[in-house]
Amino acid sequence: MSESRSLTHLNAAGQPSMVDVGGKIATRRVARARSRVVLGAEILALVQAGDLPTKKGPVFQTAILAGIMAAKKTSDLIPLCHPLGLDDCQVRIEVAAPDAIIIECTATVTGKTGVEMEALMGASVAALTVYDMCKALSHNIIISETRLLEKTGGKKDFHHVDE
Repeated sequence: MSESRSLTHLNAAGQPSMVDVGGKIATRRVARARSRVVLGAEILALVQAGDLPTKKGPVFQTAILAGIMAAKKTSDLIPLCHPLGLDDCQVRIEVAAPDAIIIECTATVTGKTGVEMEALMGASVAALTVYDMCKALSHNIIISETRLLEKTGGKKDFHHVDE
């Protein structure tokens, strides 16, 4: 890390501090995040032809709604996040391998601060919802690789480069 960089959520005394965005110009900001969920081949086989119905509802549809709701509530859970009125939030789930799914959340806002935490929250909570709804079938479900894929519209754009 270079000398010019510093943690933005600490004040000069090293105490937690919300970033003052009052002087910033509102711009369109977009962030996309992903979580990978390894369900196992047996559980995934149950959803290959469509969504898996459970007593709690259809797994993927419920997870999509949970992810959107979580993105909208990010500032309630992450102490120094600014409350944002999202312009859009989309959660998409697709089968990625014989035993896994990929959940992507894209959050958009026209504002003075980014939406990467909202996108990460949406992907994470959607993954947790899939786990919750499928755990009766197996506790060997693995949530992994939750990461920011890209963000645009702020001071500096970011695009994840696969290794």
